[in-house]
Amino acid sequence: MKTGTKKAAGFFGKNSHIETVEAFVVDVNGVLRGKWVPRAGMKKIIQSGLRLPLSAFAPDIWGNDVPDNGLIKETGDNDGVCYIVPESFHPVPWLKDTAQILLGMNFFGDPRQVLSHVLSLYKKEGLTPVVAAELEFYLLDAAPDEMGAPQPPVIPSTRRRTNSAQTYSLAETQSFRKTLADINRFCHAQGIPTDTTISENGPGQYEINLVHEADALAAADHAVLMKRVIRGVAHRDGMAATFMAKPYADKSGSGMHVHFSILDKKGRNIFSGKDFKGSPALRYAIGGLMTTMPDNMAILAPNANSYRRFKAGSAAPTKITWGYDNRSTALRVPQSDMESTRIEHRVAGADVNPYLVFAVILAGALEGIKKKINPHAPVKGNAYDSKAPLLPSSWENALNIFESSKFIDRYIGKKYKKLYLACKQQEKELLEAQVSSVEHDAYLRDI
Repeated sequence: MKTGTKKAAGFFGKNSHIETVEAFVVDVNGVLRGKWVPRAGMKKIIQSGLRLPLSAFAPDIWGNDVPDNGLIKETGDNDGVCYIVPESFHPVPWLKDTAQILLGMNFFGDPRQVLSHVLSLYKKEGLTPVVAAELEFYLLDAAPDEMGAPQPPVIPSTRRRTNSAQTYSLAETQSFRKTLADINRFCHAQGIPTDTTISENGPGQYEINLVHEADALAAADHAVLMKRVIRGVAHRDGMAATFMAKPYADKSGSGMHVHFSILDKKGRNIFSGKDFKGSPALRYAIGGLMTTMPDNMAILAPNANSYRRFKAGSAAPTKITWGYDNRSTALRVPQSDMESTRIEHRVAGADVNPYLVFAVILAGALEGIKKKINPHAPVKGNAYDSKAPLLPSSWENALNIFESSKFIDRYIGKKYKKLYLACKQQEKELLEAQVSSVEHDAYLRDI
């Protein structure tokens, strides 16, 4: 029996109260899909795995089948066998008598395999990425407003609605102390290494940081599972939580900033130099990231709403820039001690699939290091005013660049590119077929 399944087998002896296990994979959109398994049914899964359709990894955002993804018509929608991801078997503290397991599949359509492939390229070079994510999200009232739109939550102690943004305010964090404290407590109970929690730029918006890990696959697992904890605890407390990139048109968007460095065979940070400016490898990695940023935009900003974040003067970048300790740039080298020199990638929204984002970011850095791509000079001051090239500003443009990208072919693979494009094109076409209430208001009466 494999190590992971041995641990799973011993789980029930320590948790006799568990009656149901939620077993799930992560699909192309970062959505969890799977089955409820009764306690009695877990023995077979521990021994033989869980069968799921391959197409479970590639529906559209609404869960509809995508006929053009290569997994339905061509295969007869056949099954694959999922394995239990080690260390993912945990009780679910906010659900009575319930546990969870994260599953993977040795199949190109599993986003975990996409990241695993990129990590294998690092291993061939004797390199190990050290990665951490910072995730922003909004707590929401469980009920929408009278127009059906999301609204900020009500503070439990005062019954006052949170209508203002209080960046870094301890009072705002205190307003939802129980919810935020339980999120961190439950994360640690599930082995998810959360770090700091802060209030952000929107009403009911917070950021939770994860600790740097020398296992990028585990770091992506933890980002996915932390989202699940945040949603679960918010629901328990009569609220909702969203990682939508831009839930409010006039408020701050939510991002996922990715921090990373790279270790050599001796465990030394190859980004560390003689001073705070870092090493040539740091600059080559930045050069690769900048060169490949347009190719990766369809994954960094995966849906129509994603592009609403990118506005001049906002907390999201609009141009392909980098700088030292400059939060207006797309790539930031934070101020730190030299041994902790790292890159902060600030483009991705909180709405992304973490496996795919880590994969394309690490691939871009490796491309730069191998080809010794030098970036332009770092931006000083306001990057929004620089003459640097713009990021792709529309979903259609980003998908077109992604489709023609040889870089994506080499690192992510042609088969996964086809799958991803099919899912996103179907999502885009369905959205564009809708007639919105804004259009009715603008055109129905007067034209």
